[in-house]
Parts: sequence; C-alpha cells; structure tokens
Amino acid sequence: MAVQIPFRREFSFEYGRLETVAPGLRRIVARNPSAFTFKGTGTYVVGTGEVAVIDPGPDLPEHIDALLGSLAGERVTHILITHTHRDHSPAAAAVKAATGAPTYGFGPHAGGRRGETAVEEGGDWDFMPDVTVRDGDTIDGPGWRFEAVHTPGHTSNHLCFALADSGVLFSGDHVMGWSTSVIAPPDGDMAAYMASLDKLLRRDDRIYWPTHGPAITEPKPHVRAFIAHRREREAGILECLAGGIDRIDAIVDRLYVGIAPGLHRAAGRSVLAHLLDLIGRGVVASNGPATTEARYRLTRS
Repeated sequence: MAVQIPFRREFSFEYGRLETVAPGLRRIVARNPSAFTFKGTGTYVVGTGEVAVIDPGPDLPEHIDALLGSLAGERVTHILITHTHRDHSPAAAAVKAATGAPTYGFGPHAGGRRGETAVEEGGDWDFMPDVTVRDGDTIDGPGWRFEAVHTPGHTSNHLCFALADSGVLFSGDHVMGWSTSVIAPPDGDMAAYMASLDKLLRRDDRIYWPTHGPAITEPKPHVRAFIAHRREREAGILECLAGGIDRIDAIVDRLYVGIAPGLHRAAGRSVLAHLLDLIGRGVVASNGPATTEARYRLTRS
C-alpha cells in the first residue's frame, strides 16, 4: 500500500502582501512559483518594531521592494537563512544593504560547481553569512530567541530555526507543507536527510512553518509519513534491482509512473541519492563511480 502523506494543498496568500499568519508572525510570498517552489518562496517576519527576516527569498526586485516597503517604520535586526538555494538566500544582499542587518547561516553553498545545470532552484554561490551558526546555537533579538537546528540532507548547510517557548519551528525545505524535499547529490544526502527527520521526531515542536506551502499543524505524523515514503521508495528501488532493472532511468520509469517530463531529472537524482545511501550500507554496488549513468546491483539477496 502506498504511503499517504498528509499534505495540505490549500494555501491562501496574495503576492506582494505581508500578511499576519500567527501572532507576532508575518509572511510575504515571492512571485516565483514552480514545480519545486509550489506557489513561491514564503519569507517570514518575526516580531514587530524590531524584527527578524527568515529566508528573504530570490533576487526579485518586486519581492524585495514589497518586503522592505511593508516594513517601513520598523527595523530589521537579523536576517536568517535556512540554506543557500537561489529561491531562499539571494535577496539577503539587498535586504542587508537597505537595513544594515547582519545575516546568519550555516555557511556558504557547498554542492556541485558554480554554473552547472541545476536539478531544482540551484545554488546561491555568492552568499556568505556574517555570523556562522551551528547546531544548538541561539540567536537573540528583542523579544525573541531562535535555536538553530542543523538538518542536513536537502543541502549540507540546511538549518531549521526553533522559536523559543513557542513550539514553532521554521522548517525551510527540510519539511515542506506541499511536497517532499528533493535530495540531489552531491550536496543532497539521503542518509543525512533521514537522520535529520529522525532528529525532528525527537523534538517537541508543535507547528512547522515551511518556506513553501502551508503550516504543518501535526508535525510528527507528517515527518513519520515522510520517513515511510522514503522507505517505500527504497523498497521499490531494491525490487527493481532484484528484477534486473539496473539503470536509474529505467528505475524512474518504473517507480515514477506519469511523472512530468520536467521532473524526470530530479527523480533520477533522488534515486541516485537512495542508491548512494544503499551503497554506503553495503546493500548495493555499482559497476564504477555511482552516477546517473552507472549500472547497479544488489550485493546480497
């Protein structure tokens, strides 16, 4: 039986408008909808008067102007970055230039090479945080405190931010409200992603605000469903290998029935991420370097 993931598709918003979504929390959605961003990047503003901005978003003048215009009369004191994909961090430069607020993040982008064709939104190679944040570090502001939760997997530098004494976790792309995350090697790592999901299960957060999609109001069942989905996908890959289907393209054709052509490459990278994890666990081997063109086999029945 296929795993049922409890996505909530409804998502009420208006482009260019900073809307209150919870007490002390506002969100503005960038006009960058795609197969990987859902309706667009949700930039969050925490606090009033003196505020923190989480994931300022893509380098779209319309979005940046709307964000800064909506915050006229308030002071941005912190800019927090969950990770360095181009739909999350590039606008930080403009927001910092306009406000003087420092940026906080795990570090620069680490995946692949500058200029290579991206599977999804691609890396922001220009971002370097003013303040480097590690797992468990706290970030204090006027009336709020964040705890950084390092959640590698989607990217190696992915952070979630927990708002102290609120039960709120800003989950970035690690756990989204409309889809599972793309795990695309070399920076995407399936073993790390699964460990990071387990890490969130050990926490007591009550609501997730992801950068794409609606709030996740039952986070633990949601995360458990993500884990089950990945285990189901892994089982499907192993079944393919047992049946002699040993190339990633053929595995995608078997497991992702009806997938849109534009998502085929991303599905292939996800399968590769699973295979690299299985190779690391000694379950699968390849006929050379583990790439999307290699052939794979089980090492044991």
